[in-house]
Amino acid sequence: MSQPDLFRPPRKPWNAGRMIGAKAPLKPRHIWAIRQQLKSLGAVRDLAMFNIALDAKLRGCDLVRLRVSDVVQAGSVRHRSTVIQQKTGRPVPFEITEPARDALAHWLDLRGPRVDDWLFPSRTRAGTHIGTRQYARLVDRWVQMIDLNPGAYGTHSLRRTKVALIYKKTGNLRACQLLLGHGKLESTVRYLGIEVDDALEISEQIDL
Repeated sequence: MSQPDLFRPPRKPWNAGRMIGAKAPLKPRHIWAIRQQLKSLGAVRDLAMFNIALDAKLRGCDLVRLRVSDVVQAGSVRHRSTVIQQKTGRPVPFEITEPARDALAHWLDLRGPRVDDWLFPSRTRAGTHIGTRQYARLVDRWVQMIDLNPGAYGTHSLRRTKVALIYKKTGNLRACQLLLGHGKLESTVRYLGIEVDDALEISEQIDL
């Protein structure tokens, strides 16, 4: 059995000083504040991306791969759409609410006609879409604008925000599963961090 080297300093853990675990969903007041900040800055693309990220509830890799044809039909922004998830190959439907439709319409006017069909094209690599790392950096910037700790939030915060509110309001796990595109209900339970206390609280609201 090898003996520890008493003269070598202990190796620093990879997660030392970092916040690990599931990223927190945004609260309604956070959503309002970020929208106001982006509007005041005239950040048309970022506002469109923020709004569609909340509605679509997609992983970052799927969000950045959205095409104009995914959200536009016959020259108008759709009310609903469906995309195929890259990770699972499963279709996932999502709604496009009025704030997102307005922001997308404004962004598409500014974006103008292009050869590529990417909804959010890269500004540095012609013919490609924005990368997942750039999307993550944008999310960090958005939460910092309203004095939130970027270590506690991330791209999955936007994915989780709406389904977390839906679950809190309705307790409907099946609806959350469909909206997230999960194959198993257990995955949705883990993703939302549902505990026994949550289940009991829902059960207590049912009178027999």
